[in-house]
Formats: sequence, structure tokens, C-alpha cells
Amino acid sequence: MTATEHQALTYLLSLSRSGIKPELFVPLLRLLAEGEPVTVAELATASGRSEDTVRQGLAAVPDTEYDDDGHILGLGLTLRPTPHRYTVAGEQLYTWCALDTLIFPALIGKAATIESTSPGSGTLVRVTTGADGTVTSVQPATAVVSLVNPSGTGPVRSSFCNQVHYFASREDARTWLETHPGGEVLDIEAAHRAGTAIAASMLSDATAEAPVPDARHDCCAL
Repeated sequence: MTATEHQALTYLLSLSRSGIKPELFVPLLRLLAEGEPVTVAELATASGRSEDTVRQGLAAVPDTEYDDDGHILGLGLTLRPTPHRYTVAGEQLYTWCALDTLIFPALIGKAATIESTSPGSGTLVRVTTGADGTVTSVQPATAVVSLVNPSGTGPVRSSFCNQVHYFASREDARTWLETHPGGEVLDIEAAHRAGTAIAASMLSDATAEAPVPDARHDCCAL
């Protein structure tokens, strides 16, 4: 693992930096994957948290997207168009960055088709994954993902996501690398390893933070 890759993973898995809490983030992704805005009440039910807890958790991520009715439209996975198209179970969705597309299949538990246009050449990069997050195809085979070393404590979307792209090849990413000292590009296999590590950590944390059932409400309690 390179220094930039390690720093990026540390950043994304640090709640104090990214603000994303797995116990809310994972159920939110699964709800958004259904292709409709998500209410605070729906996320509260899915996560087993109170609505106040959900609101506080979302407030920690200022980039969270809402519609005019206050329903959640996006947080990493979004209903609003971005350069990264993410199709799952027939629903056309989008992600904030290229790395998201390699993290979310395992978190959502559904196969995905990813299409992203290279900001270098305009070439369409197409990746498919299985429901476990395994990459099943990459076109073109030379495709890479750009990665930056996050700096500062700004919102995750502006400080990290907006510079994480698919490129058709390392040569295609050359201009981007020249203008981003400290940045690097990973082949899809390496980017997938990074995505898998993030997904595994988030799933573990989400499970560890699951609410403990109240014995008073147990059907067998006396």
C-alpha cells in the first residue's frame, strides 16, 4: 500500500475527518439504492436509531443532499447526476467519486454497473461488480482511478471526492498527475482492494454499533 493510499484510507475511516458514521451510512446507502428520496423516519427505522440521533448524525456531514421537503437525496450515493453513474437493480444512481463505486456494492449487497467519463480524454470507463463487490469486468482494461492525499478538515466531498476519477489509462491521467503533486493513480485491482478494505471496516463498525435490544420488549421477557 502506498503512502497516499494509506492516508486516504485513514481519512475515509476516521469519523473525526469524514463525519460518516457507519451505523447510519450503511442503512442509508441501502435505502437510497432503491432509487427514491429517504426520510429521516425511514432511516431511523432502518438503523434502529431515534430520529434525533439520525438528524445529528447527518448534520455532521455538511455535504449531505436534501430535496425541498427535507428528504435525503444523497450521501456518497446520490440521486443527483454526477460523472459517476451507478446502476443497481435497474435503478440509475450516481456516486460522489470513482472510489465510491468500488466500496458500495459490498455495503449494499447488490451487483452494480458503473459508467464514468474520463476527465482527461472523455473516454467512457465501464466496470461491473458482483453483489459481494468483486469486480467482474473492466473496459478498457487499462483503466485507473486517481487518488489524492486529503488535506485539511473540510467536507469530504470537496476535500477528497471531487478529485477521485476514473481515467482510461495512466497516460490519460498524466495531465491530472502533473497538476496534483502528491496524487497518484491506482489500477482497478489496487483501487478495488482499497474499496474492499473500507467496506469491510464500515460493515464491521456498523455491526458493532448495532443497538442492543431492550429486554423489556422481548416477547419472552417476564
